[in-house]
Amino acid sequence: MTGGKFITNKVALITLISACLVVLVSLSVRQVFGMFFIDFNNDLGISNTEFGLAIGIQMLGWGLSGPIFGAIADKYGGHRAIITAFLFYILGVFLLYNGPNTGIYFQISLGVLIGIGCGGTAISIPMSIVGKHFPLSNRTIAMSIVTAVGSFGYFLSPLFTKYSLGANGWEQTLFIFMIFLTFGLVVAYFVRSPSLVQSNDNGFKQDTMGALKEAFQNKSYLLLIAGFFVCGFHITLVGTHVPKYVADRGLADWTAAVILSLIGFFNIIGSLLSGYLSTKISKKIILSVIYLLRGVSICIFIFLPPSTITSIFFGASFGFLWLSTVPATSGIVAHIFGTRYLGLLYGLVFLSHQFGSFFGAYLGGLFYDLYGSYDYAWYLAIALSLFAGLIHLPIKEKPVERIQTA
Repeated sequence: MTGGKFITNKVALITLISACLVVLVSLSVRQVFGMFFIDFNNDLGISNTEFGLAIGIQMLGWGLSGPIFGAIADKYGGHRAIITAFLFYILGVFLLYNGPNTGIYFQISLGVLIGIGCGGTAISIPMSIVGKHFPLSNRTIAMSIVTAVGSFGYFLSPLFTKYSLGANGWEQTLFIFMIFLTFGLVVAYFVRSPSLVQSNDNGFKQDTMGALKEAFQNKSYLLLIAGFFVCGFHITLVGTHVPKYVADRGLADWTAAVILSLIGFFNIIGSLLSGYLSTKISKKIILSVIYLLRGVSICIFIFLPPSTITSIFFGASFGFLWLSTVPATSGIVAHIFGTRYLGLLYGLVFLSHQFGSFFGAYLGGLFYDLYGSYDYAWYLAIALSLFAGLIHLPIKEKPVERIQTA
């Protein structure tokens, strides 16, 4: 795999462990908001379109704040960026729990504030900080570990949330989430960016505007941005609307929790395997295969008769492909441009992901309210799988000239 030790110093180890815990907490809470919809609908009068809009706004807030938190992390340290983001996250959940939480206030709490919180806590910022502590030979594996541990939250959280909603109600479940998020805020203090001396990037002098200009003049970077839009559309369509979709198809009420938990469990395997394979074979080929297989998984899920078997297959197969895009995508960004501005540059790629997430959440709800089903949203998801599978093929996986000559 590599030469030398995987963990080279204590700071790298502490940062890796702390980043894993931060992402675990953040994604555990973020993953299960779709399971609250029926309660929000009954108690707060929230419609499919309103809920989809709130999740869409959340995705945009997540994406738009990501590059800002990335720039803060790159310049002032990762812990400052993540702690600030957790404060927004906790405030959003508190307002959703304690009110006001209807109408525009629902959009502000679930949408804007929680979205901003996710921008600095969920995957991209903690993972980019970890990437700075590791050389190219180990970087994608280290970043895939962060993704995989976060995925364990995907596995446990739906099971816990299903139990807690039944036993405690949605308000007390949100209160418990605030406790989890406060723990994440404390742990975030230990997610430290390396000094320039410790960093595994080269010593090339470049400012932020220079990094942005270099990136947006690179066609491979633009193709990554376009492809990651599809990833966001897929993930949020599934995470937000599958609970209602399986209920409409007459499946047992526990089916959605099982699907989301299977997604979390198999995502651990998929993320680690993607990180490992990214050190062995072309990352763009890995990404093309993942997106095409997502389309196959969706086709089987929606075109075969609804059953427990097809639901389990979908949860397992789509889970395997869920965040396996992240190590390869972030790995290409780091490989092409280095790690000095990885938080910012990957944050911008992730912004595209969140634009896709907005449309996945909003269009799913809109299509349902207009046509009484999610069919058109699924058809669009399949078409986007083909698009993403093809658009990654022209990517050139080679460092920019300044890195090659450093």
